[in-house]
Amino acid sequence: MATYAVGDIQGCLQPLKCLLKRVDFNPDRDVLWSVGDIVNRGPKCLKTLRFLYDMRDNLVMVLGNHDLHLLAVAAGVRTPSPSDTLGKILAAPDRDKLLNWLTHRPLLHYEHGYTMVHAGIPPQWSVEDAMRYAWEVEEVLQSPDCVEFLRTMYGNEPAVWSDDLTGMVRLRVITNYLTRMRYCTKKGVLDLVSKGPSPNPQPEGDSKKVSPWFSHKERKSANERIIFGHWASIEGHTDSPNSIALDTGCVWGGAMTLFNLDTGELTSCRCKGGRARE
Repeated sequence: MATYAVGDIQGCLQPLKCLLKRVDFNPDRDVLWSVGDIVNRGPKCLKTLRFLYDMRDNLVMVLGNHDLHLLAVAAGVRTPSPSDTLGKILAAPDRDKLLNWLTHRPLLHYEHGYTMVHAGIPPQWSVEDAMRYAWEVEEVLQSPDCVEFLRTMYGNEPAVWSDDLTGMVRLRVITNYLTRMRYCTKKGVLDLVSKGPSPNPQPEGDSKKVSPWFSHKERKSANERIIFGHWASIEGHTDSPNSIALDTGCVWGGAMTLFNLDTGELTSCRCKGGRARE
């Protein structure tokens, strides 16, 4: 039995199948972890969602920002963007079954000494903190308040966590940390605008220096092994042995990457237009 974690799939089904074939993945014995963002922007979103649903007994998946966006669009509280490729899911006869399954996926998973989350864990949180806060969002996703949460989860403010936050604002900050974060200050103030391998120029006189969340040496989770995706522009490079970045930009013509939790081995399939290249 082996456990593998895969980076952002985003509807690129052929590269995923390429990876599973390369490692001789056997659904009767092996387990696949997904860092989320299984849909959107790629060419085969409905087929990807169905493929993962069918292997759900051997799949551990956390939600990414694109997965939550799908749920918001499906609930009618968010207008699709021009770059979305979600139409076939929304029109599918089995959409309700698939979307209900998505709403029951966690935002964070801990097992085998690894923590998996889509974007990361802010410096001021321990893994235990993150697990507890993730559960708050998971609980509302599976409740009658789900639609209201999806309606109000969008936005960049507040930019930092406070224990005093309540209601949907509190859930928005938790969601932004776990599914959207790339850069933040050492105190966890978010920069949700910068997306490249370097942050955008900071306003003159701004003393709030931002860095990749995993680069803050004093962060509470520094000694924990964290598997994450979301950040294609760093191409899997973190310079941190405990921070395992698996989004290597398949949907943008890069690669899809698989990580063996037992051996630490990385396997990649190059991609072009969401298709694998040998």
